[in-house]
Amino acid sequence: MNDSMSDLMPEGLPAAWETVTAALVSPSTPPSVSDDTVTEALVSLCEQGLGQYVEGWLLETLQVCLASDVAPEFWAGLKQTEADSQEKDRARALLEAFRKLLRRLTPFLCGLERLGSWQDEARGGLSGPGAHGLRERAYSIIRAILLFSPPPVLQDRVLEFYSRTFSAHMSQAVEELETTEEAAAEAEGNETCPGCAALPELCWCKEALERLQEFSHILSRLQLLERVSSEAVTNILHRLIEQRMEQRCRGEYESSFLKDFENWLEKVLDWLGRVFASEVGETSTSPLLMDGKPNPPGSAILQRWRCHMHQFFCRIYVNMRIEELFSIIRDFPESLPAVEDLKFCLERTNQRLQLLTSLKSAFETRLLHPGVHTSDIITVYISAIKALRELDPSMVILQVACQPIRKYLRTREDTVRQIVASLTGDAEGCSELANELSRADPVTLETQDSEDEGSDPEEWTPDPTDALTDKSGSKRRSSDIISLLVSIYGSKEIFIDEYKTVLADRLLHQLNYNTAREIRNVELLKLRFGESHMHYCEVMLKDVADSRRINTNVREEEARLPEEERPAIPLSAMILSSEFWPQLKDEKMELPSAVSKAMEAYTHRFEKLKAMRTLSWKPHLGSVTLDVELEDRTLTNLSVSPIHAAIILHFQDKSTWALEELSSALGVPQELLRRKLAFWQQHGVLHEETSGHYSILEKASARERPDRGVMLIDSDEEGDSNTTTQSEQREEKLQLFWAYIQAMLTNLESMTLERIHSMLRMFVATGPGITEMDVNELQGFLQKKVRDHQLIVSAGVYRLPKTTQ
Repeated sequence: MNDSMSDLMPEGLPAAWETVTAALVSPSTPPSVSDDTVTEALVSLCEQGLGQYVEGWLLETLQVCLASDVAPEFWAGLKQTEADSQEKDRARALLEAFRKLLRRLTPFLCGLERLGSWQDEARGGLSGPGAHGLRERAYSIIRAILLFSPPPVLQDRVLEFYSRTFSAHMSQAVEELETTEEAAAEAEGNETCPGCAALPELCWCKEALERLQEFSHILSRLQLLERVSSEAVTNILHRLIEQRMEQRCRGEYESSFLKDFENWLEKVLDWLGRVFASEVGETSTSPLLMDGKPNPPGSAILQRWRCHMHQFFCRIYVNMRIEELFSIIRDFPESLPAVEDLKFCLERTNQRLQLLTSLKSAFETRLLHPGVHTSDIITVYISAIKALRELDPSMVILQVACQPIRKYLRTREDTVRQIVASLTGDAEGCSELANELSRADPVTLETQDSEDEGSDPEEWTPDPTDALTDKSGSKRRSSDIISLLVSIYGSKEIFIDEYKTVLADRLLHQLNYNTAREIRNVELLKLRFGESHMHYCEVMLKDVADSRRINTNVREEEARLPEEERPAIPLSAMILSSEFWPQLKDEKMELPSAVSKAMEAYTHRFEKLKAMRTLSWKPHLGSVTLDVELEDRTLTNLSVSPIHAAIILHFQDKSTWALEELSSALGVPQELLRRKLAFWQQHGVLHEETSGHYSILEKASARERPDRGVMLIDSDEEGDSNTTTQSEQREEKLQLFWAYIQAMLTNLESMTLERIHSMLRMFVATGPGITEMDVNELQGFLQKKVRDHQLIVSAGVYRLPKTTQ
């Protein structure tokens, strides 16, 4: 281009062109050429309008030289040790290749700087973008030609070199933190370098760190530092963060790792300061502040890397903890540090949806299946409530992720009983709910529904975008454990009814009139459910106290009677107000005459104490304490059920009974009686002589003693509930609905499911004995009637069979 431009120039101008271009591409201006000569040459060129071509000529010369000569030489030098096994040699070849590149490009870069300064000074009338503009164009050409499509060998060499310098730097940083004695002891016991794991004579960590500074300077001079280094640095940091997290954080929930990461990151930033030393201007960095406070002023490039590492750490940490979240919840509150770390990182990443999806899946696969006991599901749910309200105070994660648990618990028949037993301290491992019930500041469920009324509109905040759409806003989304458990069924009446049943069972089993514990539970439940809902329970407890007093009065009256007029069998009765107690099991049984007379005498004395009232006995309920005297032994203080006592009392009158005969005398089915007889067989009191014939075993001889290897189990022991179950009570209520449904279908012939449900809600009154049936439950009930051929359904319309109309 130089010769062609000279040929086209007017006479005298070629010399001026040669002067200017020689001054630009030479390392320095030739001694024979002064600044005045260059200025005169520039004036001559500019007067002829040729000054504008100097800039283009220099950039084009750079581009041609770089593409045809410099770049091929650079790649050849980089690849010459590709098959060499020595890491040190490959690093040296990398550095030498960039040294040569810088040497070859320095004349052009200096020329551009000189031309830029001429343009800035407008020397000889020259104009142009100036030094800054020319530099940008030149470096763009260098990056475009050299790094447009670089071979993998460049990144491989850079990654290998930076990995070595990082290991050397981190081992050096660790050594500086150790005391002199510790370092000396370790040096004696370990002959290899901690950075490269090589013997001292083969170690080149110190050399690598020294070369790092030169390498960074060369890349910075060519403005290639971030383009060449960023990918390798990113790979190193990402890999090391993942490795460090796996080694230190995986499976560890009881310690926080944010401070540990902060200290480690400070050392990493020191290394980054060395990598980008030429652009930073110093090798020391300020520590990262993990509490969200602004960092001290520093280099922009290190700030970007600090933010990048912080973001990557948070994302990787959240990914790992999402995989372990089920275990973290299960171990709460011991895992509180892990929850707090996860909360900190989750707030800085967009991974809430990932967490919700993963946690719901973990609950469904690891918890919600028939192999897990209901009490264990409730325990995990309580832990989830505690852990997730720490993780997300808005309670949205709890609301969404635990929805499958709530839905599944509704399908378990024993859910309500397990919750009530845990609340009152009867269930194994129930301290969580019992403590929640007795805490100092309970949440009143009665007023919770209206807690938003009168709230300040200024304090209203919208729900997060991943909240479920429901009637309750974020302020009404309770974090109270008992409130959330009660809301599984949407009605506290279900829990109150179940507690009445549990309380009745407990009072009827202990029969010692000691109600201190139950009174405490009722008082605590009144704070939660309100006094009006616990009225029935208070009446039940009052009945127990009244029974104690009545029994005392009856005993005192009996003590004043002559001995011959006193009852042969002393009785203590638990007197219940039938309208306030749950429905008790009804079993018919004929008691021995002595017991019946004692009951009549007790009833007579009660009627004297309580005018206008009488007693209706439940002979199958209660407990009997008796002694059984046999020929060679005595069984004392046996506590048995009334039917067991009635059986043995009949054997007092007659030593041998046929099963049919005894069944008729007691008025109980033979199958039930056979099971009850097994109790006395196990105690060696009775034995079955022939099939269906039982007799007293007066002498416990080895020949007559029953085979102890055969366990005769009585399935109706005293531990069974004395009240009807919820399902039995529900079945009775459903039969009441069935009577209404039959009447409606008789009058209207056919009805849809929705109309049946609407009319039941309209005409069937709800009260203590009747609860409303939802559409799904009604549909299941009607389908059962269809299967039993009591209903016909066609196209969603139900009708009675013609034979039953």
